[in-house]
Amino acid sequence: MFTDGLANLLIPGLLILLLLFMFWSQRRRQQAISRMQSSLHVGDDICTTSGLFGRILSLDEVVATLEIAPGTTIRFDRRAIATKVDASGRPLDGPEAPRTDSEK
Repeated sequence: MFTDGLANLLIPGLLILLLLFMFWSQRRRQQAISRMQSSLHVGDDICTTSGLFGRILSLDEVVATLEIAPGTTIRFDRRAIATKVDASGRPLDGPEAPRTDSEK
């Protein structure tokens, strides 16, 4: 009798935990994106969400002007910048970033 009641509470409880985990992970992802966006500066090498590599020439609250080749500039929505990269195109932060000796 007691186990039937516990089983009836277990399924909804697991669903609630799953939803809480999903909201928590999405919030962490949004905070990471927000931190990266606020750390952008003119001269940073970046990669956009569409995979285009470039260097930031000018930056305001909405638009980033990128140099994608010598003398070739394009304007992108600032939100389309996915990550900062080094000169070789490797991400500077995130799971794909190269590790330092202290992180290994």
